[in-house]
Amino acid sequence: MSSQEEIVIVDATNQILGRMSTHIAKLLKSGKKVYVVNAEKAIISGPRSRVLEGYSLLFTVKTMQNPYRQGIRRPRNPINIVKRTVRGMLPKNKLGKQIYRNLKAYIGIPKELEGKSMIRFDDADVSRLKGKYITVAELSRLLGGLKQ
Repeated sequence: MSSQEEIVIVDATNQILGRMSTHIAKLLKSGKKVYVVNAEKAIISGPRSRVLEGYSLLFTVKTMQNPYRQGIRRPRNPINIVKRTVRGMLPKNKLGKQIYRNLKAYIGIPKELEGKSMIRFDDADVSRLKGKYITVAELSRLLGGLKQ
C-alpha cells in the first residue's frame, strides 16, 4: 500500500445494505480503499418472505443456449452479497473494475483492523426503518451460503 491511499473502514452493523452501498460506492469513486467489517450484520429491508423470494428467483434463471445447465452464479455468502450490491453501483467499464478491486468485505472484524476507527452512515441506520427487515447473515443461511 502506498502512503497516499486512504483506507476507510465501514462498520456494517445495523446498516441498510442499499443505502450503505451507495456511500461506499462514492468513497470508492473518490479513490479510497474501503474495508467493510461485520458484513453479515447488514440489513435488507422488507418482509423476510419477499426478500428471500427475490433472491431465490435469481437462482432459477437459465440460459437460452443450454437450459439444462445451471444459470448464472449468484452470491450466497454475506461477503459476496455485500460486494455484489456495491458492484452494481459502480461504473460498468474498466474503471469500475479497477475501483472494485479497492473494496474488501469481512465477516466479523479481522485482527488487523481491531481498534481502528470505523465509520457508520447515519442515513443508512436501521432506526429509519418502520417495517420488517432481514439480516444478510439470515438471508445467506436461508440461501445455503452460511453454515451455522
